[in-house]
Amino acid sequence: MAASKVVVVGSCMTDLVSYTPRLPKPGETIHGHKFSIGFGGKGANQCIAATRLGAATSMVAMVGEDSFGQNYLENFKVNKVDTKYVGITKEAATGVAPIAVDDSGENCIIIVAGANLKMTSSNVLEAEDIIKNSCVVVCQGEITMEATLTALTLARKHKVKTVMNAAPANADLDPEIIKNSDIFCVNESEAEVLTGVEVKSVADAQSAAVKLLSRGCGSVIITLGGEGALYSIQGHHEHISAEKVTPVDTTGAGNAFVGALAYYLAYHPSLPMREMIQRSCRIATVSVQSPGTQSSYPKKESLPMELFA
Repeated sequence: MAASKVVVVGSCMTDLVSYTPRLPKPGETIHGHKFSIGFGGKGANQCIAATRLGAATSMVAMVGEDSFGQNYLENFKVNKVDTKYVGITKEAATGVAPIAVDDSGENCIIIVAGANLKMTSSNVLEAEDIIKNSCVVVCQGEITMEATLTALTLARKHKVKTVMNAAPANADLDPEIIKNSDIFCVNESEAEVLTGVEVKSVADAQSAAVKLLSRGCGSVIITLGGEGALYSIQGHHEHISAEKVTPVDTTGAGNAFVGALAYYLAYHPSLPMREMIQRSCRIATVSVQSPGTQSSYPKKESLPMELFA
């Protein structure tokens, strides 16, 4: 197996997806019209998204000693992800994510992290060799902050680029996680939780980005759904628009974006950041036009070759 250029330190979840005409109100029971079980978790999703584009990847994660965990290890194997540092714990079940998706493609998600929260800093330190030999390390907010910070500081120590996708948002996020992020990526609602700025426009996103940059990260990307993304570094903001489409299922679209970005950072590092983000938006847009999470992530051969030039 080729040396991994993208290392993802994060979560594995089994998605339990119910498709409904609309999302239920509090206390309401409604009929769904379809159910599926799939592979999810923000970390694993980002890893698979990068792999589908041709990246050599490694996953640093924890699953439970149960059927969901075994199925997940097999899923990584099928997708050619290096699983040397995916641990198995008896202390908790593999993480699950019950998801409801309505007919317009909108979703709501409940996360039961389980085994993901059993990954320790020492588990991450065991993976130092693959981290130091990679190009990009990607983290999210579904494992412990201690393990995440260890991954980011370890990558920084070896001059490996760090991407922190602070999802789901945590208002008490360790400030050191932000400081150790070369690229700090959030969506509108996550930006609001972290900064107190309600993001309803590109101008709002710029205000939120300024606050995040003041906390020490190298750059900020705020994804704006169908409106694309905002890229910010000190003194400069750039709005990158996205193609307008009618979504089938938006679940995991943000992860498709982050996984694509990791691929471009590792394999096309000379591209301008604007171009990397533009291409990542295009790949995320493809993903929302198919149902499911990882199952919606496009493979390199199905995409226009111009995305890889």
